Amino acid sequence: MSVAVIVRHRVQDYDAWRPIFEEHGDVRRKYGGLGHQIDRVEGDPNDLIVVCTFRDLEGARAFTQDPSLAEKMHEAGVISKPEISFSEQVEVVDYAVAVG
Repeated sequence: MSVAVIVRHRVQDYDAWRPIFEEHGDVRRKYGGLGHQIDRVEGDPNDLIVVCTFRDLEGARAFTQDPSLAEKMHEAGVISKPEISFSEQVEVVDYAVAVG
């Protein structure tokens, strides 16, 4: 099963943050990154929850320790201290294809 790095932080401007986040994709892949999901908290489009999926916990933790992550967050306009947590996938159900 995969591991997710869940990051919540506020950014100064989502539209300025997004391309810098995308530029950093090669670093996520370097540590076994498989993909990501970006959510905006209702009522504040600059309050983000970013879920990046990795092959394993070792790669996920190594990614969060890479010095380029803090540099890119600063460059992208992250204005709050990021809340970072890890989760191991237990189950995935897709209601659009699940048979009832």
